[in-house]
Amino acid sequence: MTPTWKLNAVQMLALACLGVLLGGWLKRKIPLLDRLNIPASIVGGLLYAVAALLLRDRFVNVDADPVLRDLLMIAFMTTIGLSARLQLLREGGAQVIWMLVIASVGAVLQNAVGIGVAKALSLDPRLGILAGSVALTGGPATSIAFGGTFEKMGVQGATVVAMASATFGIAVAGLISGYIGGWLIRHYRLKPAASSTPSVHAKAAEAATGAMFKTVIVIGIAMGIGNLISMQFERLHFTLPAYIGAMIAGAFIRNLDDRFHFARIAQPEIDSLGRIALYLFIAMAMLTLRLWELAHLALPLLVILAAQVALVWLMCITISFWAMRRDYEAAVMSAGFCGFMLGITANAVASMEELAEKYGPARRAFLVVPVVGAFLVDFTNSVIITAMANFFNR
Repeated sequence: MTPTWKLNAVQMLALACLGVLLGGWLKRKIPLLDRLNIPASIVGGLLYAVAALLLRDRFVNVDADPVLRDLLMIAFMTTIGLSARLQLLREGGAQVIWMLVIASVGAVLQNAVGIGVAKALSLDPRLGILAGSVALTGGPATSIAFGGTFEKMGVQGATVVAMASATFGIAVAGLISGYIGGWLIRHYRLKPAASSTPSVHAKAAEAATGAMFKTVIVIGIAMGIGNLISMQFERLHFTLPAYIGAMIAGAFIRNLDDRFHFARIAQPEIDSLGRIALYLFIAMAMLTLRLWELAHLALPLLVILAAQVALVWLMCITISFWAMRRDYEAAVMSAGFCGFMLGITANAVASMEELAEKYGPARRAFLVVPVVGAFLVDFTNSVIITAMANFFNR
């Protein structure tokens, strides 16, 4: 019997830190990784995921404690909420709406492609929805939430199919999102606008850590209030990721502070903590990827997922790029679009971080993409999934 190595939260933290350092070192040693614009945390995290796959059922099975990973995800999303100032939202209002429309259309197309390929392969069309916007636009949280719903509709193994497809999407998004944005930048010879100020995340790389205590306190309070908000969503039977409440609480606190100055929140500190949480969360998320579940994906399901990747790639270099003004910021946003339409918002932000560090600031992109990818599209996607699932359940 293969022994199991249970990684506790402290070990997870240590491995995540090591993974980020290892990923950065590999990018310096292997220029191809840098040219593909793959974030260091994803490079290091994927090494862990592959190692866990190779060790599984041969030498040792790795069982990682997800508590710290999930807390870091909520902490990162809270910093996104704390950055959502009304002044900035007004600046990017039209593009937020356009990005939401494109993402919602993309969710419908993902399901249509999935259903079409599933029918062509004589599969239950609802499997196409599971391997469509449930797993890809939705991600693991939506996969778990809707997996049980689809199983009640009679789709056997729905949760496993959705989670395996979500794992596939996260891995692929981490590898290709930055490449797509970089290709658009090089192909169209795009440059940051001369008047651009560094994005909130790009500036974090240059800011000193400073006095973090007050900011950590604010983030902790927002996370606590957000948990209560998320519990209320659950009582109202809304299927949304756990971090939505924290984002709402963060945005509410930030805009109250802008008005009354009771906490005097400093954006550079928010950015620095958000960046730390993002990088460690991604490394942990990659470490806990259950790559062996991909082995359970039959060839027909892999065909569906390959078609989904082609669809999102095409949308990135056409409708997403065109609708966002065809400039440098649009290219960075297209990378982010790929990140959250195939993987999760952390994929999107990490790929945009990589491009901003290499090519220059993209202030508008860091405003539009997180708000849509981490928050707004979850509402529309839930409606789309429910409507299409019920149509094929008749």
